[in-house]
Amino acid sequence: MANAGMIGLLNFIGYGLKLSPAMTEYANYTLITAEGMGFAIHYYTDVSQGTIAGSGEKTIHISEDQLRRDAKKIYNRLKVQAGRAEKVYARSTVAVRIDKRIALGFLKDHHLQVALPGKYRYGLYHQGELVSLAVFSGGRRMHNKTEDHRSFELIRFCHKSDIIVIGGLSKLIQAFIKDFKPSDIMTYVDADWTQDSSLQKIGFEVDKTLPGQRFWLTPIQQIPILADEELSALKEKYPEGYLHFNSGSTKLILSL
Repeated sequence: MANAGMIGLLNFIGYGLKLSPAMTEYANYTLITAEGMGFAIHYYTDVSQGTIAGSGEKTIHISEDQLRRDAKKIYNRLKVQAGRAEKVYARSTVAVRIDKRIALGFLKDHHLQVALPGKYRYGLYHQGELVSLAVFSGGRRMHNKTEDHRSFELIRFCHKSDIIVIGGLSKLIQAFIKDFKPSDIMTYVDADWTQDSSLQKIGFEVDKTLPGQRFWLTPIQQIPILADEELSALKEKYPEGYLHFNSGSTKLILSL
């Protein structure tokens, strides 16, 4: 049975993307498809049992709780995934380091995950407007590498709203490499939205895949849940949060 979140999502596909959505209800989720959309959506009203793998085509996993809290962000991201984004080319942008306050504000407005400041932050400006952001960790020594090896993590990356910067991430990474000369850069890609990462086109290689995991999400943190007892305690301690079960993630590494 359609609820307010699902009705809003169907309306967005119909009026925002100008496509004709169809839905099929299953025991644990609703499958939403539309010819020309380029992906299927699995919509969950209860994620406590985990997400359901797609049948081969690209699948995006969205929960009722996520949509209730971040509908505008989700609609913008779906618009990008459907190829309806406003395009900006990286060659027309300027890459600069930005401060923590600006970065956190940008992430809160445009990223679906908890905003993290990291240690180093780079942004792309187009005609005076911040349109893309990458957040990196500090350097780490690796026990199985040489003494001078330094590994950095790309912690967060996003564009503004329904804009996509063609070549944007590559330009941000190159600016970071120029300043800090890392031995490698690693990152995790959320399988809820991406099963075949475009990062591989710019040199990242798959290191390993991680299984799905439950989290209690609050406005400022993402807390892994390893047992049901932990979930009960988190509900009491952070009542403003909600349960999220992702589809897993892929760890990728760019060796330099």
